Amino acid sequence: MPITKSAKKQLRQNPKKRIFNDARRNTMKKLLKQALSLIEEKKVEELEKLLPSVYKAIDKACKTGVIKKNTASRKKSRIGKHASALTKS
Repeated sequence: MPITKSAKKQLRQNPKKRIFNDARRNTMKKLLKQALSLIEEKKVEELEKLLPSVYKAIDKACKTGVIKKNTASRKKSRIGKHASALTKS
């Protein structure tokens, strides 16, 4: 058990932060899966509408520390590469 006052406070904060971070991570994953399924189905119009919200979810997860900066960049790059390949063909 924590002894110092700040450690006790941190113990109280951790479950709240975990719930928030899990929600942020789940939203990001859900949107990525939706985008990938639209890419597989070759639905360009729906994908173009969904991409900004996917990028926004990834950026917010990175900003709040749920994922790291390079992970966010990699995810955005890969989803963008798949989307641009779909629009070119």
